[in-house]
Amino acid sequence: MHFDLTDLRLFAAVVEEGSISAGASRTGISLPSASARMKGMEEMLGTALLERHRRGVRPTPAGHALFHHSQLVLAQMERLRGDLREHARGGVRGHIRLISNTTALEEYLPEVLAGWLATNPGVDIALEERLSYEIAPAVAQGHADIGVLVPADSAGAEGLETFPFRIDRLVVIVPRGHALAKRRNVAFVDLLDEELVGLAAGSALAEHLAWQSTRLGRSLKPRIRLRGLDAVCRMVASRVGIAIVPETAAARCRRTMALSTLRLTDTWAVRQLIVCVRRKEALPAHTRRLVEHLAGAAKTDA
Repeated sequence: MHFDLTDLRLFAAVVEEGSISAGASRTGISLPSASARMKGMEEMLGTALLERHRRGVRPTPAGHALFHHSQLVLAQMERLRGDLREHARGGVRGHIRLISNTTALEEYLPEVLAGWLATNPGVDIALEERLSYEIAPAVAQGHADIGVLVPADSAGAEGLETFPFRIDRLVVIVPRGHALAKRRNVAFVDLLDEELVGLAAGSALAEHLAWQSTRLGRSLKPRIRLRGLDAVCRMVASRVGIAIVPETAAARCRRTMALSTLRLTDTWAVRQLIVCVRRKEALPAHTRRLVEHLAGAAKTDA
């Protein structure tokens, strides 16, 4: 039995994408070549690795086993490349897969990563927004190297190493002169009859607020959804509605917009953001450095 790294990368991509064509595209292999490789792998093993369906493919029990081991092999190769790069000029570029919830991605990571990337020119970062509850399982299963999330949403994180990153407080913003602007504090339940300006459905913050309203047996009343926090703040300043945003975004936008801020009294409005990895010492050197940089940023912030 002989699989090369291209086979393993392709198979892992096919399983993650749920499609041979999507997996082939992601790994830069033509569809006919990818199909031939998948068929050859199954013939070599003498068993099916994928179940074909109208909407794509999913792994058989043998496929699950191969996927697990392919993740281990590919992670080890990434560590090898990263470690060797430390000893060679112009060596293989390092690549880090970093996934994050909305707040960390928009409010904290750009500044923290900018300084690190400037001093690590041979490393690329693939940064992706995910719902918080998806992040820990993705890291645990090897779909990402580093995750940034809220511990309350870390189900499936058993065995992961975690490090503090930032304290994130959610606040309410209203246009100046709004009836709520005279108050200093407000409970989430008291906002559910208000017209809200929110982030696009599917964003981590939007899903978090939707879940909190569902727990109260109510639903939100979004008047408009936007793709960025600055756009949300501008819409509130234009008196379209009110919004719940990270305190950092509210403070930044208040400098140039006619906004008032109220503290959200619910306990879930104050959250500790953490960094999670499978095992720090097993990561490539450049990935370990980034984890240490993120954890160090938390100490500087404190």
